[in-house]
Amino acid sequence: MNSDFARIITLQRKERQISQKQAAADLGISQALLSHYEKGIRECGLNFLVKIADYYNVSCDYLLGRTPEPEGKVITIEDIPDDDGNNKMPSPQIINFNRKIINNSISLLFSLAQKAGSITLIKEVGSYLMLSVYKLFRLIYNANPHNDQKLFKIPKVIANDSADAIIAMSEADVKASSCGISLDGNDSITNFNTLYLTTSTIAKDYPQYSSSLFKLIQISEDSITRTRTGYGTTSKKI
Repeated sequence: MNSDFARIITLQRKERQISQKQAAADLGISQALLSHYEKGIRECGLNFLVKIADYYNVSCDYLLGRTPEPEGKVITIEDIPDDDGNNKMPSPQIINFNRKIINNSISLLFSLAQKAGSITLIKEVGSYLMLSVYKLFRLIYNANPHNDQKLFKIPKVIANDSADAIIAMSEADVKASSCGISLDGNDSITNFNTLYLTTSTIAKDYPQYSSSLFKLIQISEDSITRTRTGYGTTSKKI
């Protein structure tokens, strides 16, 4: 059973604000059968797969979770624009590929924060990301004990824990602002319609970044799934 298919056909229907009853009628099946498909209770045949792909104007590969792109294209490193303008590849291809995905996804994230019109959201997104990079850099820097710690004014024994505390506060402020709650003099999002997002609106409004974001989501969720599956099947001896 393909769980991605059930999730994606439900997403596509809801993004288009089509009722399950209407979609079923358009597709020539009963609402009960479509409900079973959307819940992953039953698996459809190839004919219906093609039919529903045509109905939502997306690819079969997308509906099956084989690609994060609704159009079905496979993303390569050449397809992803280099956000910082550096087209050189001094490092292995996969590193450059991941770098572009992350850079462009961050650009899209800042664009969304600006679109929301919340100073708090923009500020805290920047703080969260900056401190996360700072933490990782210090971990790598500290790998060599001969690297001079005078590069930093904060002692390494407290640096990462302190950064974690601020990151947690930034995340809390982002959550509050995103829920319309103003804390400690911060502003919050007042018009949630500015952040109404679908796969279509993301691709349309952010064409240079959307492919990277969709790929980042796919890679991240594949990683989470593998990790959680492995954790759940690991037997522990007591």
